Amino acid sequence: MFKKFTNGCVRVVNRWLPDPFLFAVILSIVVFIAGMIATKQGPIPMLSAWGGSKGFWGLLSFSMQMALVLVLGSAMASSKPCKKALRGLAGMAHTNMQAIVITTFVSTICCWLNWGFGLIAGALLAKEVAKRVPSVDYPRRIASAYSGFGIWHAGLSGSIPLQLNGGYTVFAGTAQEATFQALTTQTIFHPMNLIMVGVILVAMPFVNYAMHPTKENTICVDPALLVDETEKEYEVKSPADKMEHSRILWVILVVAGFAYIVYYFYGVVKAGKNIAGALDLNIVNFLFMFLGILLHGDLRRYVDAIGEAASGAAGILLQFPFYAGIMGMMTAANASGVSLASVISDFFVSISNSVTFPMLTFLSAGIVNFFVPSGGGQWAVQGPIVMPAAQAMGIEPGRAAMAIAWGDQWTNMIQPFWALPALGVAKLSAKDIMGYLVIVTLFVGVVACLGFLAWAAFFG
Repeated sequence: MFKKFTNGCVRVVNRWLPDPFLFAVILSIVVFIAGMIATKQGPIPMLSAWGGSKGFWGLLSFSMQMALVLVLGSAMASSKPCKKALRGLAGMAHTNMQAIVITTFVSTICCWLNWGFGLIAGALLAKEVAKRVPSVDYPRRIASAYSGFGIWHAGLSGSIPLQLNGGYTVFAGTAQEATFQALTTQTIFHPMNLIMVGVILVAMPFVNYAMHPTKENTICVDPALLVDETEKEYEVKSPADKMEHSRILWVILVVAGFAYIVYYFYGVVKAGKNIAGALDLNIVNFLFMFLGILLHGDLRRYVDAIGEAASGAAGILLQFPFYAGIMGMMTAANASGVSLASVISDFFVSISNSVTFPMLTFLSAGIVNFFVPSGGGQWAVQGPIVMPAAQAMGIEPGRAAMAIAWGDQWTNMIQPFWALPALGVAKLSAKDIMGYLVIVTLFVGVVACLGFLAWAAFFG
């Protein structure tokens, strides 16, 4: 019964789920029409809002930050020390259960630390485990590695809580302008968020193992897929080669980078602030960049690792301008101050209360994620709707924002956009793992719904 269900899910995904970029185009058209209807404006004002500096090009800084999260995390995961550590962890697996549990547990922790790092590290770990326990179903193993991505937005590289930590402004330059802020102690490190992450971290490895197919239906890995790529060798002949591989330049750069990191957090402590509350996308990216440079041990190797990882950011670079254009159209107000975002916000307020609003936001965010599979892009689309509505209902900004964050990461399990880097490492296609991830999606959904109800009951 389970195999029929998962196979049906795979067929639907393969037949009906187009490239995420097409969703961005379709959603742009839908919002363009809906914006004219809701605000009674003509096509020219809406077109201007779409292509202007506050529209299409309004997220350039944020786009770069998100691209760097993926690229820097991926480059660090490809370093020799990280690969060696993953091989050591893989050596702990001797049975099918240990293989699935270790892969899921470690990949989940890695994604919580940095989602770009976790995506690649999880796939690399799954391949190393496959060498030691070849009897485990290979697609199931890769699905287990990717399932750790289900908590990334609740972790240290979550774009929504980190941006909210520094202050988030909606409707900038208009009469509706408002700024919202919540420290990471109210989002990432909030007790309820940590409890939800903890439940998934402990339980999901066993949920994954429970779905392992029977021996007759197990797909064993092709040994050819497990052959390690040949480590690139460098010839140092010319003066330019010597400079590229200079240990002196590497040491100077590493020392300078970590000196600034120490200085940054020293300044936070000296000012009497919470270290966790000082995290934002810039310092997280800075930290992972210099960790990557340190672990690669060579500037030329790091440059090449960045080049290999950069291809994974293509979707961000192409799609974010369209998400920014969507945000521009949603916030384009008429002479009376009515915008599409405000209309939708008022609707949410009318059908919910302070207890159910975050849960309904979570569910709606899960749906929106199918169309906007980027957490940063989704924040650009939903943030201007949810945050003013939450304020009107007296809901603290941190809880409202985390509802969007959890909804985004929830349906990533059955939205193959972010699985592509891991699938590239594993040499599989989305259809090989998506069926298994349907059950993971249901599990995470139950945990999150109950979690947000408990958040309201005990912390609201």
